[in-house]
Amino acid sequence: MVYFKIDNEAFESDLLPSFSLTVDETSATALYCDADMQEELISFLQSHNKFPIFDHKEGLYERLTVEANIVFYHKWFRCSTPIPEILVLFDLQNCAKSPLHKCSGSERRRVHFAKYYMSGTSPMIFREPIYNLDIRSTNTFIRMLQQIKEKHIPVLVLVSNMEHALLLGDVPYKLQSKGLQQVEVEYQDGDTASVETESTSMTTSLLKIPAKVDDKIILFDPPEIDYIESQDGKAVIVINDTSYTMDYTLAKMEKKLELYGFYRCHRSYIVNLQKVREIITWSKNTYSLRIDNKVQSTIPLSRNKIQDIQDKFNL
Repeated sequence: MVYFKIDNEAFESDLLPSFSLTVDETSATALYCDADMQEELISFLQSHNKFPIFDHKEGLYERLTVEANIVFYHKWFRCSTPIPEILVLFDLQNCAKSPLHKCSGSERRRVHFAKYYMSGTSPMIFREPIYNLDIRSTNTFIRMLQQIKEKHIPVLVLVSNMEHALLLGDVPYKLQSKGLQQVEVEYQDGDTASVETESTSMTTSLLKIPAKVDDKIILFDPPEIDYIESQDGKAVIVINDTSYTMDYTLAKMEKKLELYGFYRCHRSYIVNLQKVREIITWSKNTYSLRIDNKVQSTIPLSRNKIQDIQDKFNL
């Protein structure tokens, strides 16, 4: 277990609020914040706590093969895990004999992951580990997180994407100027009741969904919408990579849009089932939905919803 205490007065930061965070050694903690705040936080951790930050920017040996890189760092860090096991864990066995400079970006990232894993550093702090990463390598990182937790090494993952925080963190947090807030990641027993009892100003006959853009109100047809997420207590419509804020809560939108084929797949997300292209299994009890839009968005699927959504698609 590791305890972080950030004092913005001592650090003289205009962006970073004062907060404290305890990272347990048996679970991965994810911290979501914007890029500027993340930069300030990393600066604090490096200057005050002297913690190394794993951001896949450290150099590797480009002229050596993947396997030679693994062998070198295995010896350097005196890692006890057998090299063949490392190659399999990080899905590097098929490119083991390839020079690193001829490998794909995702293969190189997996070599970085292997290096970080073999270092045995405690705590382990990762910055944007799956940003622009393919599914195969993302799954590799999730497997590595499980191995790290089994070794009882505290893990902190810093991300600027809420979906990544929900995917990677057993305990996700949101850091904003007003402070640190834990994100609830599972449905509670009272959720359904709250949806049923909350009043709504939208009538069942309304076919347009209103959202604000500057001082204008835009009306969307439900089939246009990819998904809706909760941000600071308000529902936000997402179409491709563009977001539109609404004056309604997610609970109110859930009740209204159920008639149009929308589904509450996660506490913070409602998805248009007609836009779902793929159900992704990252690891045991960790799932996402891939949306059929221009940017191939992925959103989290709660583990207690997997059977329900499979039934909806007759899987």
